[in-house]
Amino acid sequence: MAKPKVIVNMYPVLPAVDEADRAAKRPIGRNSEIYNTVLHEMVDIVKAADDLGVWGVSTIEHHLHSEGYELAPSPGIVNAMWSQHVKNARVGTIGYVAATRDPIRMAEEMAVMDHVTQGKYFAGFARGYQARWAHILGQYVDAQATSSDGGEVDIRNRELFEERVLQVVDCWKNETVSFDGKYYKAPYPYDTGVENFPAAPVAQRMGAPGEIDADGTTVRRVSVVPKPYQDPHPPVFVAVSASPDSIRFCSRNGFSPVYFTPTDHLVELAKVYVDEGAKTGRDLQFGANQTIVRWPHFSRDKAHFREQLAAYDAEFYKNIYGSFFPFLVDGVDSDEAMVDRMVDTGIFIGGTVEDTIAEWKHTYERIPSEYICLIWHYAMCPKEKVIEELEIFMEKVLPELDIPDFDPVLPAG
Repeated sequence: MAKPKVIVNMYPVLPAVDEADRAAKRPIGRNSEIYNTVLHEMVDIVKAADDLGVWGVSTIEHHLHSEGYELAPSPGIVNAMWSQHVKNARVGTIGYVAATRDPIRMAEEMAVMDHVTQGKYFAGFARGYQARWAHILGQYVDAQATSSDGGEVDIRNRELFEERVLQVVDCWKNETVSFDGKYYKAPYPYDTGVENFPAAPVAQRMGAPGEIDADGTTVRRVSVVPKPYQDPHPPVFVAVSASPDSIRFCSRNGFSPVYFTPTDHLVELAKVYVDEGAKTGRDLQFGANQTIVRWPHFSRDKAHFREQLAAYDAEFYKNIYGSFFPFLVDGVDSDEAMVDRMVDTGIFIGGTVEDTIAEWKHTYERIPSEYICLIWHYAMCPKEKVIEELEIFMEKVLPELDIPDFDPVLPAG
């Protein structure tokens, strides 16, 4: 038997006493003093996580959060910063919003990060659900945010996402590539190639075979450099919430779905992952390559747990999760009702150490997830509190959880 691999995920959230204080400091997202302090104090959490034996530390990608809730516009730079302060932990991002990004640039940036970390990097992708920035940054391909509702925008977003992610992987795995995608082509123009390239003779002699056409002047394929440090590439994680199609995509390609969902739905989707493997001739183990996301707290009792949710998480839950996913807050008419709703989701796990162990063990009886992604709304939740609770989890809870010694999940074919 083995232990689940723990990933600590941070954004960060710029701290305010409450909504009134956040409004008084508007736009707190542009308060350089607060951001600078929070950014550098995250390193203390990263160091502590490394010392405690976590598998990885990750951040996310979001932009234009003037309210200060998710200040994560440059995940690669933050990962590079963290990588200089860890001995064993991996660093990564869950994830780059692929539909709004150039696939070659993503492949290059993450391959460089793989070298910066000496092979302790993990890649991550997300589809993007926040229209304010996804529409702007994705305008060159008309990429729009989606809530996975199956509509026209959702279908286009999925096509963009899947095309780009697979192009990134192709860049990593192959010495040369050419892309005749629906949304992205390389070389460009694809039909003619890059004609009359001045350095074609140099590329033909010293570049990758096949880059230059037989005429000796036209670029027909490109070689994306550097190749990743890990062979064939870093492990890939994909943020998911509700869509079975996303799970099938992950299963076919050997990616780890990162579930922002209650346990019942997680179990259903994890079965989809296994079933999709069977369709492609692979006998996947239930729980292998799965990542469960939870927001933990440790407290004296359930009343204290509710106080922590109110202090560290409720404002974020209401104004971010509740804004983008209104069903999460429908009918909530008081602060107490908001905390009730948060508890009812099942994604916030808290109470005494004994309560928490029991809840995690119950979850792992239902699905032995290979990875656990823990999120604290740092720095609304102070650095010292995050480190204290992570220490309790790693030293008290994790030893009580067992998973099989899973075989690696390889892509179909």
